[in-house]
Amino acid sequence: MDYRIEHDSMGEVPVPVDALWGAQTERSRQNFRIGTERMPQEIVRAFALLKKAAARANYELGRMDKDSCDLIGRVCDEVLAHEHDDEFPLVVWQTGSGTQSNMNVNEVIANRANQLRGDGMAPLHPNDTINMSQSSNDTFPTALHIAATLSLTQRLLPAIHTLAKTFERLEQEHAGVIKAGRTHLQDAVPIAFSQEISGWRAMLEASAEQIEATLPQLSRLALGGTAVGTGLNAPKGFDVAVARQVSELSGIEFVTAPNKFHALASKDAVAFAHGAVRTLAANMMKIANDVRWLASGPRNGLGEIRIPENEPGSSIMPGKVNPTQCEAVTMVAVQVMGNDATIGFAASQGNFELNVFMPVIAYDFLQSVGLLADSIKSFNDHCAVGIVANREKMAQNLNESLMLVTCLNPHIGYENAAKVAHKAYREGTSLRDACLELGFLTGEEFDEVFRPEEMV
Repeated sequence: MDYRIEHDSMGEVPVPVDALWGAQTERSRQNFRIGTERMPQEIVRAFALLKKAAARANYELGRMDKDSCDLIGRVCDEVLAHEHDDEFPLVVWQTGSGTQSNMNVNEVIANRANQLRGDGMAPLHPNDTINMSQSSNDTFPTALHIAATLSLTQRLLPAIHTLAKTFERLEQEHAGVIKAGRTHLQDAVPIAFSQEISGWRAMLEASAEQIEATLPQLSRLALGGTAVGTGLNAPKGFDVAVARQVSELSGIEFVTAPNKFHALASKDAVAFAHGAVRTLAANMMKIANDVRWLASGPRNGLGEIRIPENEPGSSIMPGKVNPTQCEAVTMVAVQVMGNDATIGFAASQGNFELNVFMPVIAYDFLQSVGLLADSIKSFNDHCAVGIVANREKMAQNLNESLMLVTCLNPHIGYENAAKVAHKAYREGTSLRDACLELGFLTGEEFDEVFRPEEMV
């Protein structure tokens, strides 16, 4: 491989000749050969957004000339369009402030801008120009908040709403279908299948509300705090101006954090938001488990619903089909729960003026959101849309349920109703036969009060 010589404050560094990155990126590449987890592209694009916004704010405040501002914006647009994805090779396991990733972005923007700027014009400098009025300590938490907000609003919330609409349709299609309810994995009183589905829908709607409730705190940006929160080397008003520019560029309202010391040292907003994401994972675990339990069988399980058959389920058992979409969702759920533990621990590690666990927080947060968004969409498209009630099996299970005896409570009392249920269970008879044999009701009286369809 051919190399060129780049330099930084520590000296010269050989860099691959075609790479847009510079010396500090290359040092990080060589010094942190740890794992394969790269800094998420969502963070890179958030950096591009904030660098463009920072250039505009610096121009507005008289610190940057218009040509440099426009050129930085042009390169940032290329990054946002995925034209330079390979130029961001750094791993998550680097400095905890994300300094190397900030400089990776600075170097790529500067070198690409200088390619476009042409000969005879003063080159843009990664630190002096691209990083003007900034520090890694305020840019990385800002990129984290931008990426978190965009991923939640543009990926996760739409996926949730799509699945909720599918459940709403299924409620309407299954109106009037009565089935056995279950608590403790045991038979319970009847429930309408539409009511059961409405519970799933409401869980999703509640999760969406909880996620949306976290957005106001994620909208607070640390940019303008620079190194320790004091705003050293940033002009007065830069924080407000750059938040306004980020809002205009993203189409989402962001504001400057009212206390930059809090914004740099604490990751509570991200931990809080991921708590809502974890809650969604818990709800998806419950929904997916319900679906695969109800679809279990097809002959030796509950068998109350049919779900799409997408692929063979066994390499040895012909004809076996498994609830694979449910299994994918539940695996994603446990990954998200593990990520939540990591984020919680990492957020607790803010020492003095800075939290230095930000790259792993960013990686796990964005992984959780991406996995949940993808799995919910997959579950919707390949499972939920094709759920069909097995009405015959539902009716059979309902009619065999001993908990229908509950409707007799007002007429023969709780203890006598319990005697009916136990007798029917022990002797394998119907509730009607047991009740009549015990002499609690006549046949006509039983038929008058025993109406499962009225118990929902």
